[in-house]
Amino acid sequence: MSLREDIKNAIKDAMRAKDSAKRDTLRNIDTMIKQVEVDERRELGDNEVVNLIAKYAKQREDAKVQFASGGRMDLVEKEDIELAIIKDYLPKQLSDDELTSMLKDIIAECQASSMKDMGKVMGLAKEKIGRSADGSRINTIVKTMLVLKLG
Repeated sequence: MSLREDIKNAIKDAMRAKDSAKRDTLRNIDTMIKQVEVDERRELGDNEVVNLIAKYAKQREDAKVQFASGGRMDLVEKEDIELAIIKDYLPKQLSDDELTSMLKDIIAECQASSMKDMGKVMGLAKEKIGRSADGSRINTIVKTMLVLKLG
């Protein structure tokens, strides 16, 4: 079963369970998918759907930060609920230890020795790690590792 079908079935289940938060969140994701499919006149594969869901999660994270800075804790709580639902449809995130270990191997493979090599490391990391870690987490750890390597 495709991820798209999973989402459609989960919407139906949420409607039966009268879970409005889950229903609305999944409907938003389904709408994003439909919009891209209509615009590009093609069906999206699971990888593309995961990319859209990750984009939606990033939007929710950004909104959460904005609401928190505006003192709207009720909306921050709503975004947290949506993010919890969204994360069920994203690949499992690597722990910091797992990510650090993989990045050590990638840095060794690239033979990175300074911050000038950051682009090479990030490119290979994106290729090998994919959506299993947020880009900002990867960036922070790589910077730390390259700075420590210099010191």
